[in-house]
Amino acid sequence: MNTIFERRSYRGRYKSTPVPREHLKMIMEAGLAAPSGCNKQTVSIIAVDDKELLERLHSVIDPPIGTTAPAMICVLTQKIFAYRDKCFNVQDYSAAILNMLLECVHLGYQSCWIEGHITDDDRIGDKMAAILGVPEGYELVCFLPIGIADEPVRDIKKKPFDERAWFNGFKNKEEA
Repeated sequence: MNTIFERRSYRGRYKSTPVPREHLKMIMEAGLAAPSGCNKQTVSIIAVDDKELLERLHSVIDPPIGTTAPAMICVLTQKIFAYRDKCFNVQDYSAAILNMLLECVHLGYQSCWIEGHITDDDRIGDKMAAILGVPEGYELVCFLPIGIADEPVRDIKKKPFDERAWFNGFKNKEEA
């Protein structure tokens, strides 16, 4: 539970300390261990720790974010139908990303789920995928900058438990 409560979306500067491949692999394994709808395993992951490749990727990310992180994990998805017209790839990659974010914190790193402007109308994810040689049929939906925070990690204020969680039915403030 401590790791869950310590995780924050970190958007600050990172120290230049490299992330060992062993740690990147552990983070990736945490992502791949996530549940997958009907076990279709729609998630694939690419870790990037090559400085020149990181620079190429960051050259297409606008607005810039995570530029000082010494590593990045790119999350790919495939739209594989589980049954009838049901596809759970969004749920699959969401679970994988959360597992990786938690493993980052567990290993002493910070990160942030960067998806919004990666999949937006400007299709930055497609540009990143082209740089990484991602084949057709996969979509790059997110990247996680990975590194040691070089600035204080800001705490966030969450609403109280009883404003967002209940037992045996929905309750509003007036009923409590």
